[in-house]
Amino acid sequence: MTVFSRRLLITAAASALLLGCSKTETPAPQASAPAADPAAAAPAPALPAKIVIGLDDNFPPMGFKDEKGQLVGFDIDMAREAAKRLNIEVEFKPIDWNAKEAELKGKRVDALWNGLTITDERKQNIAFSAPYMENHQIIVVKADSAIKTKPDLAGKVVGVQDGSSAVDAVNKDAELAAKFKELKKFGDNVTALMDLSAGRLDAVVVDEVVGRYYVAKKAAEYSVLDDNFGTEEYGVGFRLDDKPLVEAFDKALGEMKADGSGAKIAEQWFGKNILK
Repeated sequence: MTVFSRRLLITAAASALLLGCSKTETPAPQASAPAADPAAAAPAPALPAKIVIGLDDNFPPMGFKDEKGQLVGFDIDMAREAAKRLNIEVEFKPIDWNAKEAELKGKRVDALWNGLTITDERKQNIAFSAPYMENHQIIVVKADSAIKTKPDLAGKVVGVQDGSSAVDAVNKDAELAAKFKELKKFGDNVTALMDLSAGRLDAVVVDEVVGRYYVAKKAAEYSVLDDNFGTEEYGVGFRLDDKPLVEAFDKALGEMKADGSGAKIAEQWFGKNILK
């Protein structure tokens, strides 16, 4: 082999070696990261810093003004404790209870918390919390009244608070209600009971929590019949689209029931635990 041929062979071998070293390998495809779940990543809706609670301020012992003009009552204390646990400021606003659904829908208040009865009809316009207590629509008469049973109300003048559950309860017993001489509606239960005392009414149908509160104050003047117009449940009312707020207050009320703080509030106002 000549010197020239040897040089050509060495050069060719070197070129082949360089080409082999410079070859680029295609990287193996990387597995794609799993897509994030939008539902899992979404933060929980923030609760408002403050809510306005609408109430009837003449509905003792649930909510009313004391001798100093301050709003007090069982539902007031329950609402304050629940809002405190949720770190929400609460304002109480007296409203026309007969227009409560319009006040809520119009966003003049954010909740209704004042012995609000849960009914199928109201559920069409109101989102309710879980029920927190039971109540009856009792019949209050004067202590010396000849009325002893529901049928005795035939031909009598019966009073109710306008816009209250007593109206619905009486109307459900349509056969008996048709026999009343008159179903007279009042702006509040206090006025109705005053008319009963004055003899302008024969009976008053009223929420048990309210009726017994007043009867206890004047035990010698009033009597409560064994018959009543049915059992109902109380709940807190919110707007239909306020589901996060409903869930938050359900949780707070559940905690209050579990740790005994709700029972303590009930005992202060009723002398016993009446929470459901």
